[in-house]
Amino acid sequence: MRTYAIILFFLCGLSCNAQKQEAQKCIESFFEGFHQRDSTKIKLVCADKMILQSISESTVKGNKLSNESAKEFYKSIASIPASMKFQEKILSYNIQIDGSMAHVWAPYEFYINDKLSHTGVNAFTLFREKDSWKIIYLIDTRRKS
Repeated sequence: MRTYAIILFFLCGLSCNAQKQEAQKCIESFFEGFHQRDSTKIKLVCADKMILQSISESTVKGNKLSNESAKEFYKSIASIPASMKFQEKILSYNIQIDGSMAHVWAPYEFYINDKLSHTGVNAFTLFREKDSWKIIYLIDTRRKS
């Protein structure tokens, strides 16, 4: 009986780890599309009614919450000039899963033309749709260095 309990515990751990890897791969695909300025690739991992919000933090101007529609977001990605070099460097992933919902906390540094522009954290909420994760909500903080 004890052997079965150990095997069951081990298999549950493997399943949970595999789901976390799938959720992380969803976020990595999002950023691959982002860095390639490819809104079509980004759409593959996003729900049709994805919600996007940003919190800009400033000691001078105060904190500001802004909303962006998915349509506006995709348009802004496609309109980034080819001459602009940018990179959002994800520093770590903290992934929590409960059934068909996942939450991914991902601190980042954002660079424009190799210069640090701002830092913050991305908080993604994902929904498991059929056999894949879809981003349904993204909020990030942005603070200047």
